Amino acid sequence: GQTIDGRIATVTGQSKYINGPAGLLHLHRLRAVVDAVIVGVGTVIADDPQLTVRMVNGPHPARVVIDPNQRLVSKQKIFNDDGVRRVVITKQGNTYSAADGIEILYLPTDQDGKLSPALILQSLAAIGLNRILVEGGADTVSRFMHAGCLDRLHVIVAPIIMGSGRASFCLPAI
Repeated sequence: GQTIDGRIATVTGQSKYINGPAGLLHLHRLRAVVDAVIVGVGTVIADDPQLTVRMVNGPHPARVVIDPNQRLVSKQKIFNDDGVRRVVITKQGNTYSAADGIEILYLPTDQDGKLSPALILQSLAAIGLNRILVEGGADTVSRFMHAGCLDRLHVIVAPIIMGSGRASFCLPAI
């Protein structure tokens, strides 16, 4: 979800419900039909999302967070033990300390020290998570897009202009 001028948050990081009830309903419908929803660590720290299905009937997807530098603690809502799979993806060499029941996937980094979106998807498929919703934030979605790892892009545009703030995509120059 973004504004007409491509913003997903204010300069202070405020981002709650830019797209209103219809956008939230669409997001919950998407969550209800996927195996897992992915967000980056920045989204978890900024928004503390639940990543559950609440506005429609359907199963909750597995909650996956990409946290290469071990910035999270077990207090975030995505780690709530509600019977849904919880997965943290981090880089090899880390010794991630997570609460019981949280699966940790240790992946090698590329030459830039980043986790490969393609390898993330392969690793999730290896544990039975095939239909993936890359929900956010801007850096995570942009990395998956740049790597050619998105089949569809759902962009909901709110009819407002924010003027400044966090851009919805962070892509390299053409």
